[in-house]
Order: sequence, then C-alpha cells, then structure tokens
Amino acid sequence: MPKTIHQGRNVKRFREMLGIKQEALALDLGDDWNQKKISLLEQKEVIEPGLLQQIADALKVPADAIKNFDEEVAVNIIANTFDNGSIGYQKNERCNINPIDKWIEALEENRKLYERLLKEKEEKITLLERMLGEGKKK
Repeated sequence: MPKTIHQGRNVKRFREMLGIKQEALALDLGDDWNQKKISLLEQKEVIEPGLLQQIADALKVPADAIKNFDEEVAVNIIANTFDNGSIGYQKNERCNINPIDKWIEALEENRKLYERLLKEKEEKITLLERMLGEGKKK
C-alpha cells in the first residue's frame, strides 16, 4: 500500500525552511486568508490542485515539490549518504560557469580600463601642451 504524503505538513515545512510566517503567507494568498486559515490548511492531508499551485507560487517552489516531498525518504537518503565526520559531496557535471567566458570578460574589462587610462593620459598631455603654449606666448 503506497504511503500518502501529507501535503499540508509539506506546506508547513517549506514555509518554515523559507523563514515565512503563517501571517506572511496569508497576506501573499489574498484578503480572504489569515493565520488561522493557514494553520488549518497545514493540517490537511490533501490540498486541492488549484490552491496547491497558488500556495506554491506564493512560496516560490514547484507545486510538485509540495505534493511529492517525503521527509522519511529525505532523512533516509541523508542517513545513508553521510558518515560521521564525512563531508557531503555532490557531483555536478553541468558547470554553470564557463571559465573561458569569465576569462574573456576579464580581458574585456582590462581592455576598457586600459582604453580609459590611455584616454585620460592623452587628455592630460593635451592640457599640458596647451598650458605650455600659453606660457610661451606671454
């Protein structure tokens, strides 16, 4: 028999993990919501799909995360993944930062800085030449 996931409890867990109070969630959901209504909602085992989506949007999490989050599975994964004193490691094969792009950005920034400094130097030379020219006329 498949275990049912308590969606109301999951709403509470996500809300607490995000540091959002019941009153704040009620405000995000609209005028007909209050802290008491959120408290009752968090006791519901199943939440209607439309309302669940509205809550997910307010919490800025996917509705499926609320629907499918199983604390026992999460605890089991953590318990079987980490050992005393071990450091968690997650392999990330999809690097979001391309080092070559970062290097090119740094080169572009340096080029802009060099051009600006060169322009300032040329302006100073022009100013000094003008000042020297005015001094010779007198």
